Amino acid sequence: MESLEDGPRKTIARAEYAYFSGDAEKAVELAAGSLESSSPEIRLSACLICAYANLTLGSISRARSALDRARSSVTSPHAQSSPELRALAAFIDQASSVLLHLPIPEGMPEAREVLPLLPPGLRSFACYVQAHQLYLQEEYEKSLGLVLGVFAMQDEVYPIPAIYLHLVAVMDLMALRRQDEAREHLLTAWDIARPDDLIEAFGEHHGLLGGMLEAVIKPAWPEDFKRVIDITYRFSAGWRRVHNPDTGHDVADNLTTTEFAASMLAARGWTNQEIAELMGISLNSVKSYISSSLQKLGITRRQDLKRFMLA
Repeated sequence: MESLEDGPRKTIARAEYAYFSGDAEKAVELAAGSLESSSPEIRLSACLICAYANLTLGSISRARSALDRARSSVTSPHAQSSPELRALAAFIDQASSVLLHLPIPEGMPEAREVLPLLPPGLRSFACYVQAHQLYLQEEYEKSLGLVLGVFAMQDEVYPIPAIYLHLVAVMDLMALRRQDEAREHLLTAWDIARPDDLIEAFGEHHGLLGGMLEAVIKPAWPEDFKRVIDITYRFSAGWRRVHNPDTGHDVADNLTTTEFAASMLAARGWTNQEIAELMGISLNSVKSYISSSLQKLGITRRQDLKRFMLA
């Protein structure tokens, strides 16, 4: 970032860094001035940064506006004459749908048509989006295979996509109950993130990581864990304000992050003892978290937790 000359590219790089290091306010401040840039690359970057940063800030109308602006900029007649811009349009539509857990728009091109036309770093992130989509379809082995394939074939490590890819591997492995492997991927992502403080992704994925942040990060890095949880509360509040109305789902919005993590595992069929061992808490604490969650959600059976979770 510091090696770039002063100008729009450096400003966007600083905005991206602000976002991925958990400073949504700074990200919007830096990116907003490039929303009307004549450069498609700069304009699209600014739109995506503003979309997700405003989601974290609770500015839902501005987040939606930025996404709409991104789509319109790559669906103009001029953009449609460029295969690269058409590929970016497909990436934007798929990324915004998958990451918000919304239905994929009809007529989306196949990944094999899109990926070769994207820049290498964005290509890696697009693979994360594909892996995340497979996870949502409960194709955990396929999703994990895609992640491992990307790591095996890449010539250069792009830190931000690598963090997101490792985290979707954690999601897959926790769904497959392979906790030791999940722990390895989480720690690898953490090792990549810590030198440059790229902690945003951990907050975004907290609810999908199945208690792994509580089990691995909280004991060794308690202050960093507090920052991650702050990101989680802010991001998930904005996320639900888009996801729940657009899908009719009722993802829980009144649980603490610990209650949500314990309930997520319970919704997947984990016993109280298994949850306690994973999260490093007492059996009575698990019972208390589950009981509190059931009460807050107005239900009486563990089986009913799933419709309020991301399981």
